[in-house]
Amino acid sequence: MMKFYMTPGSCSTGIHILLEELELVFEVHLVNLLAGDQFKPEYLALNPKATIPTLVRDDGTALTDFQSIAWWLARSQPKRRLLPEDADGEARVLEAMNFAVGTLHGQGFARIFTTEKFATDAAQHEAVQAQGREILERGFAVADRLLEGRDYLAGRFGIADCALFYVEFWADRTGIALPANCQAHYWRMLQRPAVRQVLQEEGYAAALR
Repeated sequence: MMKFYMTPGSCSTGIHILLEELELVFEVHLVNLLAGDQFKPEYLALNPKATIPTLVRDDGTALTDFQSIAWWLARSQPKRRLLPEDADGEARVLEAMNFAVGTLHGQGFARIFTTEKFATDAAQHEAVQAQGREILERGFAVADRLLEGRDYLAGRFGIADCALFYVEFWADRTGIALPANCQAHYWRMLQRPAVRQVLQEEGYAAALR
């Protein structure tokens, strides 16, 4: 059985949604980041990067970042069509997913959630967080254009939507306004049964409308 290492309400929520969408059997292991579980020897043996999510597959090998896990899940379950079949379509999906994870999460929200990693001087924290909000404003504007005339990033639900959803979820939780197409995408995702199940399981039922 696959083992899924995750933290409720984190980027791993997007992978949790994919696992439920695919109706796969997996065992959940919670990683308490605030308690430093990611630095324990037994976890580092699985993921030396000390990050989440981690997915240990049936053969015992582990994938240790959002993009690789999402891509592998889609490719290993081709009948679910979570990736476009053509190379250009797949490249566009990977581009959108990497933008959500690398820029919106890694550059924008990281400055807001882990400000001290960008500036050790507390006097600079407000400026760092403001920069994070600027990155998010520009970034969500890019995502908004990608969604123009579409329900989902590739026209139909896929892996990039799960990446965009978790940063939209963070925006909702922190009072950051989403542009119209992103807001519509977020509401649409919230209606999916797998998304509703995951948010309930992770303790965020209040986010469901």
